[in-house]
Amino acid sequence: MEDEDRPHALASGRKDAAASLSLESLEPYSIDELDARVALLEAEIARVRAHKARSAANRLAAEALFRTSPSSGASPSGATS
Repeated sequence: MEDEDRPHALASGRKDAAASLSLESLEPYSIDELDARVALLEAEIARVRAHKARSAANRLAAEALFRTSPSSGASPSGATS
């Protein structure tokens, strides 16, 4: 794998496990070991996607909670025009 094809640090500047794994040579692994590694990484991808979905739902719920409802036609002082 070329260096430009490998995962790099996250946008935050932190290196994560995927970036660290990408530095490892795959040459010594057998086909079975590579299949096991792919299965493990696919499971991790599913876990990250599920967490991302939960985080997005939590954020939407928080935004809905703090969003102001449309006014009922009254001015902020309570006077009507």
